[in-house]
Amino acid sequence: MTPRTRAGGGSPVTILCCPDGPFLVRGASSIIDEGGREHPTARPVVAVCRCGKSARRPWCDGTHKVIGREPAAE
Repeated sequence: MTPRTRAGGGSPVTILCCPDGPFLVRGASSIIDEGGREHPTARPVVAVCRCGKSARRPWCDGTHKVIGREPAAE
């Protein structure tokens, strides 16, 4: 996962790793996934899947809560 900053400078991109949950990415204009695909973001904060089981990858859909597993290693 690679975040891209918003045009015009603005605030830096920050990433918060939630325990047993997703990455919360703040200030990114898009996320580039492991396959090189770019996913634009329209929200100021987005949740990015860490467990690898989300049906909406790269976005978190809460599946980590259902499967009760530790997230994949970063």
